[in-house]
Amino acid sequence: MDYSVLEKSSLFAGIPARELRDDLEAVPHHIQCYDKGETILLLMEEANRVGIILEGRVQAQKPFPNGSQVNVSLRVPGDMIGPAAVFSKNRRYPCDVVAMEPSTIMMFKREDILLLMQRDLRILENFTTEIASATYMLQQRLELLSYNGIAQKAAYWLLIQARQTGSQQIRIPESVSNWAMMMNVSRPSLHRELKAMEQAGIIAYSSSAITIRQPDELQKILGT
Repeated sequence: MDYSVLEKSSLFAGIPARELRDDLEAVPHHIQCYDKGETILLLMEEANRVGIILEGRVQAQKPFPNGSQVNVSLRVPGDMIGPAAVFSKNRRYPCDVVAMEPSTIMMFKREDILLLMQRDLRILENFTTEIASATYMLQQRLELLSYNGIAQKAAYWLLIQARQTGSQQIRIPESVSNWAMMMNVSRPSLHRELKAMEQAGIIAYSSSAITIRQPDELQKILGT
């Protein structure tokens, strides 16, 4: 098995391939493949599995009774799925997790993840950091979704990224279509707002990155 993806995973950060191989050989797990559009974890299903994405991309989606849907997060190789729900009090998945393309997932039962943590304290530390980071990102996500206007959502996201990276040049996550999906807006609408910001001299916009030229104007868009 190629351990390069796992070495890049936040759960196994800092653990050499040889040691990681020993850990995984000692703990039960299985690898499962999913087709595009297939549901990996089901909303309100009993949360008893934690997955690590080996190939593909998956998305957490929150459906509502009125037929609407919020795209909560997009996960890529090395990312975990389901950890917070598995160790929550009610142990239910809060969202559907759906394969956006053919995907391969390494699955662990709850008790086996605990065995990994007991076997290697670095995994326990990484897991704790991942859960804390996910909670922080969820708070930012909720604030993002609190803005109604697409321009406000884009401005908020750009300012947050600039604050976290210390750079005024912000890479677009994979594509504008992917970025629009993350913010739960349409691609044409997001593209239109970005072009308007560029024409106003607030940003410079390309297919792969955005350069913030007037951060104060982005703050004004937010009304702050």
